[in-house]
Amino acid sequence: MKAPVISSWFGKTQIEAPADIESAALRSDRFRLEREGDWRRLEEILKRMERGGLRRVSDEDLLALPTLYRTAASSLSVARETSLDASTLRYLESLVQRAWFQVYGPRQGFGGWLRSFLFGGWSRAVREIWLEICIALAVMVAGTVVGWLLVVQDREWYFRLVPTQFLDTRVPGASREVLQESLAVEQDASGLSVFAASLFSNNAGVAILAFALGFAFGIPSLMLLVHNMAVLGAMLWLFAGQGLTVEFAAWLSVHGTTELFAILLSGAAGLHIGRSMAFPGQRSVLTAAAESGRRGAAVMAGVVLMMVVAAILEAFPRQLVGGMEDRFLIGGTMLALWLAYFFAYRPKNIEDTA
Repeated sequence: MKAPVISSWFGKTQIEAPADIESAALRSDRFRLEREGDWRRLEEILKRMERGGLRRVSDEDLLALPTLYRTAASSLSVARETSLDASTLRYLESLVQRAWFQVYGPRQGFGGWLRSFLFGGWSRAVREIWLEICIALAVMVAGTVVGWLLVVQDREWYFRLVPTQFLDTRVPGASREVLQESLAVEQDASGLSVFAASLFSNNAGVAILAFALGFAFGIPSLMLLVHNMAVLGAMLWLFAGQGLTVEFAAWLSVHGTTELFAILLSGAAGLHIGRSMAFPGQRSVLTAAAESGRRGAAVMAGVVLMMVVAAILEAFPRQLVGGMEDRFLIGGTMLALWLAYFFAYRPKNIEDTA
């Protein structure tokens, strides 16, 4: 006869008789045998779906999938409650997880998602936050005016607003020739790819921060927009003082129409989340934040692509194209393309399924 098993449980000594262990093992075996047929059938369906999608699954098995999934989930719940053996628990947890993905998981792969995103999904998300875009645009214009007025009142504000990397020759008191030289084309294009990478990192960081701060009811996002545009206002004042307003606008337009548009969208996306949380309406705050967050995330995914384009434009065409007409042509073309994509391009299939 086997000796009883002595174990410790939370400091208390327990004696597990061999009969109890055999009874537990018997219950586990019986539980598995009674339901194993459904588990195996579900596993075979999942294997076919994982290998080749719905094409490999018959209509009968496809109709049975939800029922088999619920059966497996119920079995997992019972197995946890009755503390069945660990191998059965691991098997059921894996099976239920795989089945959940097939029943409730996304139906599109990355390629399908990217197509739907670029061909309508992104532009639709932007149009849905049109009110926040209008507010953010007004705030950006106001920030530019504020920056201009501050440096008009006191030149020291220029050094407080403009980042140090721009304080080379572009400072108050610089001559027209010096400022004009800073707008000229680069004679040597080497290293511009590294410059583009650094610009992308910096600009994307500003855009993501403007979006992330939206969770504080959008107020910090608006303040960040004002601060960034105040820098532009200060630099406009500097170049306008030497009669180089048009030249500076042409130099800036090459990448600015894309970069500033991206920052506008990121600030609007952050404001959209903050406004939804502050005024949820009939929804709970969490529900409103989740809905606006999904919409804002779609906008921000596109903003990252815009920042890539802006960095390339800033590092290459802006530095290598010298004529004002050519620069305005590049910037104007990019602006027209973005406006047409966001507000005129409306595929019927995307809109119908929205």
